[in-house]
Amino acid sequence: MMNANNPIRVAQIIGMSDGGVASIIMSLYRAIDKTKVQFDFFVESESKIINKEEIESMGGKVIFIPKYNHIFKYMKTLKKLFIEGKYDIVHSNMSTLSIFSLRAAKKAGIKVRICHSHSTSNRKEWKKNIMKNILRPFSKKYATNYFACGELAGRYLFGNKTYDKGLVTIINNAIDLDKFKFNEEFRKEIRSKLNISDDTFVMGHIGRFMPQKNHKFLIEIFDEFQKKNINSKLLLIGAGELLDDCKKQVKNLQIEDKVIFYGTTNEAYKFYNAMDCFVLPSLYEGLPIVGVEAQANGLNCYFADTITKESKINNNVYFQKLEDVSKWNVKITSTFDDRITNAHKVLTSKYNLYFEANELLNIYEMLINKLYNCQLKEY
Repeated sequence: MMNANNPIRVAQIIGMSDGGVASIIMSLYRAIDKTKVQFDFFVESESKIINKEEIESMGGKVIFIPKYNHIFKYMKTLKKLFIEGKYDIVHSNMSTLSIFSLRAAKKAGIKVRICHSHSTSNRKEWKKNIMKNILRPFSKKYATNYFACGELAGRYLFGNKTYDKGLVTIINNAIDLDKFKFNEEFRKEIRSKLNISDDTFVMGHIGRFMPQKNHKFLIEIFDEFQKKNINSKLLLIGAGELLDDCKKQVKNLQIEDKVIFYGTTNEAYKFYNAMDCFVLPSLYEGLPIVGVEAQANGLNCYFADTITKESKINNNVYFQKLEDVSKWNVKITSTFDDRITNAHKVLTSKYNLYFEANELLNIYEMLINKLYNCQLKEY
């Protein structure tokens, strides 16, 4: 390390609405050895996706920056902050948009610059994809190292040649497995809180109300499901720009008494226990952290086939095309399995948070030590 007496300082760049990504980085931060590495979180000024008090209590900082669409101000501010903070590493979690923060990092003299791919894309979001496709070939330009949450996300952002050469480091979307184990007491607590009876079947989902998550299709799935399964409810955890549209859809379908819009919570791990299945019909994902959490809880999971097959850890994951709602319901109604048995694989898998946090620390130290050794040789 460049200075053995001080922890490695890492600037983590987080998008304004990347709640899932923020959750992943926060989990790693909680688990990592903070005597050896410290994170500072760079987020846009209006962001509410991170817990400032918690970060500061662990020795980190939350640094608010301009929106990236004010690009020159954004990069100028970042360059200044990177220099002042004397960061060892800039770790950008903004996929194609990483080009801007990493360019600022290079101009600031930061030697280790990581571009981290957390997602892919979908043709239905063609407007959003125009910008993604323009920037994607340049995403590697200012990066010294490439990270991804899985193979699909790695190939998407960095290309097949780069991936096949072994130049992409996989950082698994790991979780605190014990925290997400099925807990009967939590099931009773949350069901009581939401006034859900013991015999009610609960279809669940956790995610921001944004086009990618495809809530409209999810509500259509549940509407068909509840017609044949009268004693059922849909539990939706999250917030976002499409929340009001989804509430209108539910009202028009006259199923307001069956759909629970809970909002956001810092105790998502408790809410999985109240569910009987988990549905994720996203237009695209990298490797969804909620999918790992749901499997750790032992839930039967129903994913769109647009989601990477890497996300299947247990045998209780079923993939379905985003076409016919009725086909989803045939699968859902025919697979009510034992959730405790289902959870076994994920609880012994590579998605252990503490193992992955230690792996990330080792990678950071290796990169810094390699840089330090090169500087000694030059000297």
